[in-house]
Amino acid sequence: MKIGVKFNQLTFVEYLQVIEYHQKYTDFNTLGLYRSILENDKLDLVQKIAVRNLAHEKFLKTFEFLQLKDPYIYIQVSTLGQTLTVADEHQLWQNVRINQEKILKDKKIKHRNFGNYSKHDCGYDDCPYNGVMIRQGGFLSESTIRFDSDNHRWAKELKARRDAASKRNFRDNQAERADLLTTE
Repeated sequence: MKIGVKFNQLTFVEYLQVIEYHQKYTDFNTLGLYRSILENDKLDLVQKIAVRNLAHEKFLKTFEFLQLKDPYIYIQVSTLGQTLTVADEHQLWQNVRINQEKILKDKKIKHRNFGNYSKHDCGYDDCPYNGVMIRQGGFLSESTIRFDSDNHRWAKELKARRDAASKRNFRDNQAERADLLTTE
């Protein structure tokens, strides 16, 4: 059985029915449900919050994974009806990054090519690559998931060069001292 209409065209009562009997629908999409809560013009703020809370009762685990898949939608849905300061928003993004790292570690997922991070989105409307699936770390990748605990290859290379230069300088200084001692 299919829903037959887009989520963002449903009324409040239809949302309640669709969420309640979501197993019956073959085209049910949890990410689409949460995104439609934000996009639906037929619902007022109180109804949007009620739909979100009902969806959380059924799909909280999926909603938490949304932090990894589409963090922008996650933050917008979780702060629905709230006014945020810049500090609050910064703290939310910090929490999302921490939770993303925790989810990847718990699920033992090595790659970071999820949702928004797997598609090209440079911000230009006329870019022919917009929406194209990209390889992680490819030349078209705009955004990637980064954590504070990441080891960066370029930092290791810089440290190796710095260490090699200091060893060279040390040997050169030792040779100069040896030359000075032998000439005296």
